[in-house]
Amino acid sequence: MLATGYLMLGLGAAGTVLPLLPTTPFLLAAAWLFSRSSPRLEAWLYGLPTIGAPLRIWRAKGAIGLRTRCVALASLAGGVTLAIGSQSLPLPASAALVVIALAVGGFIATRPAP
Repeated sequence: MLATGYLMLGLGAAGTVLPLLPTTPFLLAAAWLFSRSSPRLEAWLYGLPTIGAPLRIWRAKGAIGLRTRCVALASLAGGVTLAIGSQSLPLPASAALVVIALAVGGFIATRPAP
């Protein structure tokens, strides 16, 4: 579990700079994996100044802050728009991308506020 936690942490870090690669799910997975394999790394992750607070709020309440929610939804919409607009995707691929984005966006939008 520890190695997978490191992998998730690495993918989450890559997601901060690579478009369309999500950051949050990977960091949540890393936190979960570290909670089962390394209390020291779990404490380190939850103690980080930038991402620690949102992770703690998610763990305690399953909530997403308003600013984070807005950024996530705008990024999701922008990423889908960019992917569809800049690629010659077949219609089924574009439709699948939109359906997935709507499902993810719906999940994000319906999380409670902290």
